[in-house]
Amino acid sequence: MLFSPMTLGELELPNRLVMAPLTRVRSGTEGIPGPLVVEHYRQRASLGLIVSEGTYPSRAGRGFPGQPGLVTEAQLEGWAKVTSAVHAEGGRIFAQVMHAGRVTHADTTGGHQVVAPSAIAIDGETRTYAGKQAFPVPHALTTDELPGIVQEFVTASRNAIGAGFDGVELHSANGYLLHEFLAPSANQRDDIYGGSPENRARFVIEVTRAVVDAVGADRVGIRISPEHNVQGALELDAADVRETYGILVDALAPLKLAYLSVLHKEPTSELVQDLRTRFGGNFLLNTGFGVITTREEATAIVADGHADAVVVGRPAIANPDLVRRWREGLPVNEPDQSTFYTEGAKGYTDYPAYQN
Repeated sequence: MLFSPMTLGELELPNRLVMAPLTRVRSGTEGIPGPLVVEHYRQRASLGLIVSEGTYPSRAGRGFPGQPGLVTEAQLEGWAKVTSAVHAEGGRIFAQVMHAGRVTHADTTGGHQVVAPSAIAIDGETRTYAGKQAFPVPHALTTDELPGIVQEFVTASRNAIGAGFDGVELHSANGYLLHEFLAPSANQRDDIYGGSPENRARFVIEVTRAVVDAVGADRVGIRISPEHNVQGALELDAADVRETYGILVDALAPLKLAYLSVLHKEPTSELVQDLRTRFGGNFLLNTGFGVITTREEATAIVADGHADAVVVGRPAIANPDLVRRWREGLPVNEPDQSTFYTEGAKGYTDYPAYQN
């Protein structure tokens, strides 16, 4: 079933392998996808769906050097070449819209203020254009400032569709801005956006509804990572996690989104499968973060009915022809982790396709 077609929004996917959003920092200081980025995505067009690396919706939302944006005309022109190349190969591609929130630094944002739900810094360092630096204490967004952030997501999503993307994925995972609102360790607000699970889910719901209104539900997916506990977004109370994400997914379900994508190490857990039941639509599952998903695992997840499609990262990095290799049981290339966050073609576009 992993290689059977499925409907996602208005798209027909030829298989149920989805390329995960993968940070690759190949878009330079101006965040403009160039020919190398075009080639990288073009090579992987046989995957059922490609989700782009996280793209920032505003300069303040830029998380790391080399990250591409959906802000300037040059960035959008670069993405238009990417989407044209993917479509020419028969592929489908969504843009992941990602606001880094507090997971950044002013030396990365170009001096723009680092923002978050609450003025709580992450314990650790971030890579900036000036080298590694401690995470700063972010500015706690005021209630009056939140509609502006919503509009950033809306504008970026419209820009993505204008650049030829088939849809957008809202990044509400891995400790970035939307996830920060969900996580009690990062959100200690005392207004209607903080405190209770219902309040902490409110901003993510508002952003999603606004983007749906702007580009259509069939063009919108969302990614969440309950209990992932990275980058200071800690969710350690199991009952709170169930309530928070239950409220979130119950609010998203009536919107009829293209899909819900969940990153969780236990795909058969009660939490994950309850979220699938609540959502009631296309359910994508990513079982690893820094852990390689195997062909056998991916096959079983779909065959056993735990998800409609499987999101894979490292196998897609190292194997542009992953669909063929897994379908035919061919040997696979191993990813070179030392090249994940470097510049140039090495470890990016030079992984070979299988030769008979």
